Amino acid sequence: MALLGRAESRSRLPAAAGRKVDKMSPDHGELGRAGTNGNAGDWHDTRLDLSNRVAVVTGGTGGIGRATCIELVREGVKAVGVVDIGPQVGPFCREVNEKLGREALLAYQGDATDAAFRAQVFADLERRFGCVSICVPAAAVTRDRLSVRLNKDTGEPDIYAEEEFRRVMEIDLVAPIYWAISTIASVARDRARRGLKRWDGREAVEGVIVFIGSVSSAGNRGQISYATAKAGLEGAQATLAAEAIYYGVRSAIIHPGYTDTPMVRALGERFIDENILPQTQLRRLIHPAEIAHAIVFMIRNSAVSGQLWADAGWHPVA
Repeated sequence: MALLGRAESRSRLPAAAGRKVDKMSPDHGELGRAGTNGNAGDWHDTRLDLSNRVAVVTGGTGGIGRATCIELVREGVKAVGVVDIGPQVGPFCREVNEKLGREALLAYQGDATDAAFRAQVFADLERRFGCVSICVPAAAVTRDRLSVRLNKDTGEPDIYAEEEFRRVMEIDLVAPIYWAISTIASVARDRARRGLKRWDGREAVEGVIVFIGSVSSAGNRGQISYATAKAGLEGAQATLAAEAIYYGVRSAIIHPGYTDTPMVRALGERFIDENILPQTQLRRLIHPAEIAHAIVFMIRNSAVSGQLWADAGWHPVA
């Protein structure tokens, strides 16, 4: 594992971090006091303040993960632990930090399925900044093919390799769940240190998990492993939404349609033009930034829960 980031100076937070906190905003610990006409809170920003929040994003240099990191720092997040298996994570973080004029992104190169690596990332972020309260586990792979193909020459069925299926489950299902659970644990630990027990609605929201689902979670020909993993995240999201709110942590899931990422581009231009674009209302691939905007909207708006479909009007033909 390579821990590539340096500690951020607390005096170099963005302008957003220095703005006055509105004490009447629900997300800053007090409920807005509506008057008799119910409009007293109209001018208060009820969005979750990110200036004192630490996030972790896996698959942080991929299409959606990369865009999410950028959107989070644009919205003034204190710091983001950017996790990726590739060496490009370091240069990406340095490039963004230089443009920002502050060290907001911290690079962690390693395998998102490695439990020891995950523990070290959280330990390092907590040591530098405190509680990690936002998680977007975006790392994923596809291993697409039909579950059963008949060999025309031998007449024997060729079955999808079990090791391939298990590998996709590890990356696309098990790992995201455990990055989310580790985030909840970070919040729980922090609350215990502050002498807090069950979260109360009069407090600020403590944290947010946003899983990356897919339109394929509804079933998609040739994606037995990927579709299964993404459908499994729906169950994880719903379960953690019920459990984690005890600590003030919300859990949601976004289901992107076909997005302009290396994973989708690997399908080939002809396949995209013939099999994907005609079945979307926008007649184009979704921009990663569009998904990132939706993710950060879900993070900052505490009333948004459950599932959000960002599919560009995807309506596949049977």
